[in-house]
Amino acid sequence: MGTGANLRMLDRADKEVMKLNRADIGAVYEFMHKFRHNPENPGLDLKPLGGDSRLMSARVKRDYRALLLHIADRDYLLVSVKHRSEVYDDLSRYAYRINRVTGGIEVVDLAPVGDSIVGRVVPPDAEPEPAQKAIFDTYTDAQLLELGVSEPLLPQIRELTTEAELLELLDRAPQLTTDVLFALYDGTPYADVLQQVTEPVRADEPVDPEDFEAAVQRPATQVTSDDEALQAIIGEAFERWQIFLHPTQRKLVEKKYKGPARVGGGPGTGKTIVALHRVAHLARQLPSGSDKPILLTTFNRNLAADLRTRLLALGGQELVARVDIVNIDRLASRVVTEAKAGGSRRVVDDNRVPDLWGEFLLETGEPGWDAEFLAAEWTQVILGQVLNSRTEYFKARRPNRGRSLTRIERDQIWQLTERFNHWLEARGMWTWRQVAQRAARLEMDRAAAGGETSGAFHRPRYRHVVVDEAQDLSAAHWKMLRAMVAPGPDDMFLTGDTHQRIYDNHVTLSSLGVNIRGRSSRLTLSYRTTRQILADALQMMTGEVYDDLDGGEEDLAGYRSLLRGGRPVFRGAATWAQERDLIAEQVRTWGNPTDGSLAVCVPTRELAAEVINRLTADGLTAVEIGPDGPQQPDGIHVGTMHRFKGLEYQRMIIAAVSDGLVPRQMIHRYRDSDPKRYQRERQRDRSLLFVAATRPRDELAVFWHGTPSPFLTSRLVQRQLP
Repeated sequence: MGTGANLRMLDRADKEVMKLNRADIGAVYEFMHKFRHNPENPGLDLKPLGGDSRLMSARVKRDYRALLLHIADRDYLLVSVKHRSEVYDDLSRYAYRINRVTGGIEVVDLAPVGDSIVGRVVPPDAEPEPAQKAIFDTYTDAQLLELGVSEPLLPQIRELTTEAELLELLDRAPQLTTDVLFALYDGTPYADVLQQVTEPVRADEPVDPEDFEAAVQRPATQVTSDDEALQAIIGEAFERWQIFLHPTQRKLVEKKYKGPARVGGGPGTGKTIVALHRVAHLARQLPSGSDKPILLTTFNRNLAADLRTRLLALGGQELVARVDIVNIDRLASRVVTEAKAGGSRRVVDDNRVPDLWGEFLLETGEPGWDAEFLAAEWTQVILGQVLNSRTEYFKARRPNRGRSLTRIERDQIWQLTERFNHWLEARGMWTWRQVAQRAARLEMDRAAAGGETSGAFHRPRYRHVVVDEAQDLSAAHWKMLRAMVAPGPDDMFLTGDTHQRIYDNHVTLSSLGVNIRGRSSRLTLSYRTTRQILADALQMMTGEVYDDLDGGEEDLAGYRSLLRGGRPVFRGAATWAQERDLIAEQVRTWGNPTDGSLAVCVPTRELAAEVINRLTADGLTAVEIGPDGPQQPDGIHVGTMHRFKGLEYQRMIIAAVSDGLVPRQMIHRYRDSDPKRYQRERQRDRSLLFVAATRPRDELAVFWHGTPSPFLTSRLVQRQLP
């Protein structure tokens, strides 16, 4: 009677398993369960493959064999699932080794790539085809190996002459080889590929190319080792996407940081997945008995609900029970409620603040001040920096505020804000910005006073804080969070992208006690959208400079995708009515999908209502996207650009991308009077367009009427159909 074995599954096997039908997927699961129980079971027919003592084959079912790598003693790695004819027809087609750069195990299928590798069959009298230049002939073998390319594939790589051949080869190549060759093919300089693609996954210690026991433990050897995780992989639900991480992401998730750390990257690069896995990793390190010692937060309440759903899928109720998942404003409200500091006031949306200031100035008869200027000064400087006195306001820096203020003007503004606060209180209301400021002050005072009364020392609310979409939080939010967790190793972990900042929150984290310098990383590989959509979305960002949340600049250099699809459609119309016809026509072209896979995005709610009416007139089900997401899952989803943050669709139309709408006409009044604000508002509108353009996975159409938006470069506009 045999004893049990340890069997893990290599990530590349996942791709093959998911291509099988449901019955065969179930057979793989059953095979792994039996193998773990007793690998000597005669029905499994375990034997060396082609005389190689390490590479072995076992029976999954009549027509399928599993390829296994024997690591040590009773430790095995499932590396592939093949039809039995593929396994035995050519026993020399499989190669395995430890990558000298990552230290991970790679098993490579050396089957030739199409006719280009094995030779073309041509009639004897045919004209010889002109020789094509090999794609990677400008790089030496040594250079490719230094980048981490799998050595057994070098002969085939040298023969590649077309993109089709490259795609065929990389469909079964190891992950790092795929990332490196695509980056080089896209024209990324060698030094940048080395820095952006290879270095993040390089092993921390010297690699022994013969030590497979050490190699299988490294992050570069992505494996699943238990039945519960395997069930998630071979099922058809969202769990499969939750389980596996790219090696670059896994290294960031499992790293120990000496203080706050930040992971940036463009849309679809997996920042949220990294944040979720970071939470799970931190939870595994916690001592037993801790009550919700990890905070997972974000700005948008819809995203907070989505984070809870994903974390539940990732780690189950036991993990979720140890994590406080709440959006940042609700967290601030909780702090204020606990302290009974809010009274019975109702909270009004921050979008109403300029109008409220306008009402206040009209009622009090205060001349000479612009309501929008005072609203921004109050929210961003006084509330944002948690300033409690006139003296503090006089000393405060006012970054990104445009016009400078004299001491007399600051004194006038401070007096006005105090009166405005009393005016709001008399009406029984306050804003979310006020709630955030009050919560920050309460937490800061609590920390200074020694914390909870259970002891003489300060006991912070959380051991770890993880923030998703960090670019959306205000300075007051950051001050509150900083007071909620003690400074130290792994205290704060942030993910975000300032190119997707759609709220007017500009902060310098180091000035708020969150020092991420030296602990910032960037993801560059998009998993969501195609290379064609990504290229056009990046065109829309041309000429803009974005900050890195800490006083520096960051860009989207090296941001890329491995997915391919059709080129986005760009079309203009003379009038908005004609453009609505284009929308309806495009919907019909795409087959009138009403399963929630198609969306239409516009700049304003009024335009959204008109699109819904037009589609409804055509007999289509159009569903508005509200503050809490789509009103129902089916139908064609229609909403403003703000509503699409965090959503994803198969196909998408972005309409009314016209000058005066994108960017908004009203911001032009700041061009001369407040150039910094003009630039900030223009950048925010560009970010909204970028967010919208990176929501679709497969197909994108961009429409406008009249003059196209200046964010649509001439290269994009000239591509429109006649």
